[in-house]
Parts: sequence; C-alpha cells; structure tokens
Amino acid sequence: MKRVIVDYSKLTSEILNLLVEKYPNGYGYRDIITFKNAKDETVRAVEVRTDDTVYLVKISLKLEETMEDYDADEDNFDEVYDNDADLEEIPDEDIED
Repeated sequence: MKRVIVDYSKLTSEILNLLVEKYPNGYGYRDIITFKNAKDETVRAVEVRTDDTVYLVKISLKLEETMEDYDADEDNFDEVYDNDADLEEIPDEDIED
C-alpha cells in the first residue's frame, strides 16, 4: 500500500472528499496522528484511505477552513489540485500502522 503525506496546498478534490466524508463534523484529538518526518520535524496529520493509498493530511487552520467551505458549497470549490504529481510519497518504514 502506498503512503503519502499531503500538505493543505496540494489537496486534490478526491482527498478533500475523503476528508469530508470521514470527518463530517471535523476531526478530534483522537483522530490526529503525530510523527517525525525525514527532517526530524514533528508533523500532525489526519488519515484517510483509498483501496491502494493511505493519505496523511497535514493539519493546519487552512485545512479546517477548507473542509468547512467545501462541505458547505462543494460546487464552488475550485482551488484544489487534481494532480497527484506534487504529493510527497514517504517510505513504508517512516509510517507506523
């Protein structure tokens, strides 16, 4: 299974849909995953999955606002990327299951 870290600025509409479906009322403290990245920086993220990929979406105030806006008005959300090329894939050994 592929594992990918996604920053707010690189969200695709598919990932945003998954986030809104999984966390319709927002995510809570128990949903947050904390880990160290390759640069030894602490990263906080929430997880969503597809059949072949685990996405860890970095948490930020912008992410919360985007999820709220997207859920409220899906048809007008046009500031997302539809290209996975800019997403950062991470090796399996850097992620705990």
